[in-house]
Amino acid sequence: MNTIKKFLGLIWMILGPVAMTFLFIQAVEKVGLTHTDIERTNTMLQWGIILFIFLPISLGLMIFGFYAWRGEYDHLPQNSEEI
Repeated sequence: MNTIKKFLGLIWMILGPVAMTFLFIQAVEKVGLTHTDIERTNTMLQWGIILFIFLPISLGLMIFGFYAWRGEYDHLPQNSEEI
């Protein structure tokens, strides 16, 4: 089970930057498809909010993956006395 945790930690560390890169590419593509200045402003605002929200999620995913890869979750407490 610890091997699976470490492997998934590596996957999560990779998934964070890949997801943000994909979202940024999508934002640039969608803003480029707009025709008027109003549409461009609205689309930029929407994608700015989306990127602003998902950046901390992505960073948290990478931190969680790092801790899993490092082995911090190898022994989880079974009761409150072990905490």
